[in-house]
Amino acid sequence: MSEVEDYTGKTGRNETHEEQMDRNWAELLQELRVLQTGVQILAGFLLTLPFQQRFEKLDDFQVNLYLINVVIAALTTAFILLPVSVHRRLFRKRLKETLVSSADSITKIALAGIALLSAGTAALVFDVAAGREEGLTAGGVLLGVMVVLLVFVPLHLNKRAKGKNHFSTPGKE
Repeated sequence: MSEVEDYTGKTGRNETHEEQMDRNWAELLQELRVLQTGVQILAGFLLTLPFQQRFEKLDDFQVNLYLINVVIAALTTAFILLPVSVHRRLFRKRLKETLVSSADSITKIALAGIALLSAGTAALVFDVAAGREEGLTAGGVLLGVMVVLLVFVPLHLNKRAKGKNHFSTPGKE
């Protein structure tokens, strides 16, 4: 790949492949920081629930949904931390492209975990506050919205961008 090509072969930034990998890694880390904050807030909320008086009044479905949400929160946290662990293992081995590629895939899994966690938490809250049908509806609707936002919107934008030249030649803007 030449100095000014991206993964699609189109010209763009005037950076070496190594500089591009460093930039991509920095961008992924920033995205993971944002994800981590959201997961920490939801996980913190979930971890306080057993210490509330009303927790004893939850039925089996609600307790199971709660426990599933705790597991999803823990696994999602692990996926958000995984790129850091991978980086530690690959550090100074000249495998930045492998690191960036694997972190990209791991981040997509973490996004799926956040979608499930958000929907599951909403389902639990609605179930307790408004009833089973409302809880299932809220969780299902939120999961559907999350799939649209996290999967279909990016796919649509990618499809729309294909064939368009998003890189300008200096002096031709």
